[in-house]
Amino acid sequence: MVTAFAATLFVIIFSFRTEKLRAALPSLEKLDNLMYVTASLAFAGLAILLITGAVWANESWGRYWGWDSKETGAFVAWLTYGAFLHTRISRGWTGRSSAYFAIVGFLLVIFTYLGVSYLLPGLHSYA
Repeated sequence: MVTAFAATLFVIIFSFRTEKLRAALPSLEKLDNLMYVTASLAFAGLAILLITGAVWANESWGRYWGWDSKETGAFVAWLTYGAFLHTRISRGWTGRSSAYFAIVGFLLVIFTYLGVSYLLPGLHSYA
């Protein structure tokens, strides 16, 4: 709910007088490079979280991986960021198509941390 409210608020705010906002933003190349660096850090961070979570799960439950909804969601988000970096590096994707890919990865991370906890059953859920 909070995410939907924030998104609606951003749409309302940015729908008026976008000329001044566009003039204040950095160039598209700088934003594209910032997105690439951020996705690289997110990929590395998710990899560390998956590894440390697997170690913790082995200490707690005696198994490294159980295909729980939270584990699977984090893995899918990690794979999405990996695919984003792969297409960026090997295929040279930049611009709009690359931005959509990064947005999907970000939404998967948000869903993993918020949606899975409250909507899907499993060891990590509060549903």
